[in-house]
Amino acid sequence: MLSYRHSFHAGNHADVLKHTVQSLIITALKEKEKPFLYLDTHAGAGRYQLSGPHAERTGEYLDGIAKIWQRDDIPAELEPYMQAVHTYNHSGQLRYYPGSPLIARQLLREYDKLHLTELHPSDFPLLRNEFQKDARTKVLRDDGYQQLKSQLPPLSRRGFVLIDPPYELKTDYQDVVKGIKEGHKRFGTGVFALWYPVVLRQHIKRLLKELQASGIRNILQIELAVLPDSDRYGMTASGMIVINPPWKLAAQMKNVLPWLHSVLVPEGTGHTLVEQIVPE
Repeated sequence: MLSYRHSFHAGNHADVLKHTVQSLIITALKEKEKPFLYLDTHAGAGRYQLSGPHAERTGEYLDGIAKIWQRDDIPAELEPYMQAVHTYNHSGQLRYYPGSPLIARQLLREYDKLHLTELHPSDFPLLRNEFQKDARTKVLRDDGYQQLKSQLPPLSRRGFVLIDPPYELKTDYQDVVKGIKEGHKRFGTGVFALWYPVVLRQHIKRLLKELQASGIRNILQIELAVLPDSDRYGMTASGMIVINPPWKLAAQMKNVLPWLHSVLVPEGTGHTLVEQIVPE
């Protein structure tokens, strides 16, 4: 199928949440000198032109990154993420949005490794070209879930796995649980972060129930909703499920989410959530 193109949605409220969490996890892992692997199972194109026809058609970034990137009251928790965004927008105009691979490239150290996977025939060449001169990075056109079997555990025994599927098929919700269980079985000490959209709440309830029944410990749920749950509005919220989160992450997100919600949703609809759904 492979019809999903993230270029229509780059920089929206879901990206703001996802990349805030991603940046904080990478920053926490850098507190130890030992190198680590960043594995991105659904990496996308890497860079998105916000003046391009896809982003202009939806304008979703206007209710996301455009609302926060030049504010002077940014909480400290957002600084790594904002640093990455500003790196790709030197002119002072918001022209490009960095996807998760570019944010990782900006924040990782010279001796850390990136492993990026993308299947889409249009996005993969863009991703490959973006990283062709980066010796730290391996870019593959492959099924991201297979990488959870073949690339784990990393040689360094430290790693962060970002799983960000398009959820084009109902089976994607089952596939992500299966993939996480496979990856965790091989690399039980790794940090795994799964992004999810809230379109129908029942899908997320089932996803959470399956993860809670998996036997995996230490699972944190983070959610940002811009509208109440509904079956009529499309995506009303998004979230991150983090396995083995850095010890400061829950407190950091409890601090920054109310600020993000107030700026992104000044009318106050929706909600925020940070909850340990499975203890250590």
